[in-house]
Order: sequence, then structure tokens, then C-alpha cells
Amino acid sequence: MRNYIVLILLFALSSGVRANDTEPRAVISAQIEAFQANDLDTAFSFAAPTIQKMFGTAKRFGQMVRSSYPMVWRPSDVRFGSFVVEGEKQVQTVYLTDNTGSVFVASYVMLATDTGWQIGGVFVKQAGVGA
Repeated sequence: MRNYIVLILLFALSSGVRANDTEPRAVISAQIEAFQANDLDTAFSFAAPTIQKMFGTAKRFGQMVRSSYPMVWRPSDVRFGSFVVEGEKQVQTVYLTDNTGSVFVASYVMLATDTGWQIGGVFVKQAGVGA
């Protein structure tokens, strides 16, 4: 009986974690799709107000992503990792492969706002070379 209760509790906890990451993943996916379609206005709309204020326009934001984060601008593959709450920060890990096969780990800082999830920043580091 005790094992049964533990299994139910573990299932409930893991289901909650999966449910919490659905919207952040959708926002990140939509922003990447907007970059791939050269729709800078839509991509910029997913950025948090602090990011929007920092760049001022969708065009400047797009130029920065294109030149500094080509693996975000045009990934050949996108895979989602864990969604973790770190204090007040909520971070979605994303594995991005660029067109040369290099794999990068992107940590998307996600903000839950009254209008939905927004991207508050992205930290990228190279993970290795894909097959």
C-alpha cells in the first residue's frame, strides 16, 4: 500500500512539472519559428519588456540575434530539456543544433506575466558536436 501511495505522489508531481512547461515551450518554439520566417515583429513580441526596452525595435533585436546567436536564428534542430524553477527564475533548457552540426545548450529565462509567458533572456553555451 505504501509503495502505491508513493507512486501516485511521484506521478502527480511529475505531471505537474510537465504541465508547467507546456506554455514556455510554446513561446520559445513560436519565437524560433518567427525568426525562421524573418517575422521580427512577432519574434520581438515574445521578449519581456526589459528586453524590448533595451533594443527599442524589432529590427535591432533581430540584428542582434542574427549576428550573435545564429543557432537561435536558424537552428537545424531544436530539442527541449528540463524546465526548472530556480528561486524566482524559471528556466527552460533548450538544445539547439546549428547548420554545422554543433550543439548548444540554451537556458531561456522565462517570465510568467499577466499577459502570458515571455522570454527574459537567453544564455547559450556550446555543448559539443552532433552526429
